[in-house]
Amino acid sequence: MDYLENIPFDELQEGQTADYVKTISEDDIKLFAIISGDTNPLHLDPEYAKTTRFGQCIAHGSICAIIVSAAVATRIPGPGTIYAGQEMKFKKPVFPGDTLTATLTVQEKKRKGNIVLIDCVIRNQHGDTVFTGVSTVVAPTEKVRIAAVKLPTVELR
Repeated sequence: MDYLENIPFDELQEGQTADYVKTISEDDIKLFAIISGDTNPLHLDPEYAKTTRFGQCIAHGSICAIIVSAAVATRIPGPGTIYAGQEMKFKKPVFPGDTLTATLTVQEKKRKGNIVLIDCVIRNQHGDTVFTGVSTVVAPTEKVRIAAVKLPTVELR
């Protein structure tokens, strides 16, 4: 069984890092469109996307934000973290099949409220930076080790 373990506020160190890796599939893009309602043809219509400067479909920019959210929730600080805010800059497009590595770095800790600022950089498999930002989170104060929830399989038709 897989487990998730957090890093409580008092154990976090400025400069501490964690990585989270995800390959973006066409189904990921379709699922994001279903959940968000964002049906921009740039993301979903290959014929339309060929006419754009990208020449093919690209992922929704906010997919990067949810990758950061997943990294914060499962890596650093991990389970029990409360997401309070996110500054975002989209640097380059993400294409179906891209493997993204989100690197989180603890930038600053604020004792009042257990606030942690986390620098976020996402790079693709070529090392190109596609996203930068800063997450503001409330870090947990107690150590937690919990079984990871098994997600259901989703099939698109």
